[in-house]
Amino acid sequence: MEFIDPQFLASIQGVLRQIQGFALSLLQPYRLWQVLVVLIAFAAAHVMARMFAQRVDAWARSRPNLKRWQARLIVTVRNRLRGILFVLLAWGAVLVIAQVNPFPSRRYIVALAATIGTAWVVIGLLTRMIRNRFLRRIVTWGAWIYVTLLYLGFLDSFTEFLDSLAVTFGSFRLSALTVIKALIVTGVLLTAARLLTTGIGNRIRRNEDISPSVQVLVVKLMQVIAYGTAFFVGLKAVGFDLTGLAVLSGAIGVGLGFGLQKVVSNLVSGVIILLDKSIKPGDVISLGDTFGWIEALGARYVSVVTRDGKEYLIPNEDLITGQVVNWSHSNEFVRIDLKFGTSYDDDPHKVRQLAIDAALSTGRVLKDRPAVCHITGFGDSSVDYVLRFWITDPSQGLTNVRGNVYLALWDTFKANGITIPFPQREVRVLKDRATDDPTPETLPASLA
Repeated sequence: MEFIDPQFLASIQGVLRQIQGFALSLLQPYRLWQVLVVLIAFAAAHVMARMFAQRVDAWARSRPNLKRWQARLIVTVRNRLRGILFVLLAWGAVLVIAQVNPFPSRRYIVALAATIGTAWVVIGLLTRMIRNRFLRRIVTWGAWIYVTLLYLGFLDSFTEFLDSLAVTFGSFRLSALTVIKALIVTGVLLTAARLLTTGIGNRIRRNEDISPSVQVLVVKLMQVIAYGTAFFVGLKAVGFDLTGLAVLSGAIGVGLGFGLQKVVSNLVSGVIILLDKSIKPGDVISLGDTFGWIEALGARYVSVVTRDGKEYLIPNEDLITGQVVNWSHSNEFVRIDLKFGTSYDDDPHKVRQLAIDAALSTGRVLKDRPAVCHITGFGDSSVDYVLRFWITDPSQGLTNVRGNVYLALWDTFKANGITIPFPQREVRVLKDRATDDPTPETLPASLA
């Protein structure tokens, strides 16, 4: 195994000679004052950036209604303010020098610094679209180094140096240049994939002709295809041989199939849920003791938010294999049953009509669907009834509408003299035959 390429030392010497030659060229009198101009422009940009940054912050705070993308743009420009001001000052100096002395050599260093500064600012603004901080830094610094070497004329020698810094495993050779290219190209492609999927995903979500479950399925499939393609194309573009990677991924897949059965089961169950449209975002479901509405469909779990603000992450497999009550699967109509009882002295015909009127007088109860009340039996101390009515907003809660109807029944029965019985117990104390006063021995054990 060979760790260092034989041309490594030669490439280092070539880079050092080129840097030394450029540094000596700056010592010429007509270039020294250009370096001084660049340093003055940078110092002035630094001072001005600190002054303007405070004004930009104050201006942004005075406008609380800024949109999110506008706020992000302001923050990005504010963080790059010193570079932007340096570029403006440097190009202004180039124009002034050109008017005083038309020879290009008299403004070469200033123009070179202005060009590199412009490229740095543009790269810094564009790479803000990469969300991953580590990947963004890699791409940013890689692009900055690349444009700097390109404009300074060091690109070929540094490319040769990075390519010589390599590790060889048999026929496979991995160099520092290949790794840097892979990171930069893959980062750019992943960013492009994210922008593409975000734009298309927003359009799909705004399309009302596509059901919510199909929207989630299409967006997730599109993300998998786009990110997977970007990753493999990025590796292929920099010369990685994907044949060995395919064999390795097959072996890893077999191992993961045995070790991650539950995870794979949840992933497959998630695809089945999206395909059969059994549940979708916004549905109100009951699973065991959990009652709430579906907030989001994930690849591994479903997020269910209850009325008390708790968010349950239910594995997709439980929704496929368990019994799930979907209160809004085919329509939004939900029937609620209330059980109550009244005294045997009350007219059941009157009780039934009063119960129906009380239910229909409650806010969320539907008036265009019939509410009914039936006798379900003759109990020990009451005539038992069931009151049935309909609502269309189960996501607003079921307990609260039940409570409101119970209150309406209470008020209606009180106003019309209807009695709601409750169990009563009568205790009789028997006198002893020998004495009129009861003794502890003659009392029941529970009363002694």
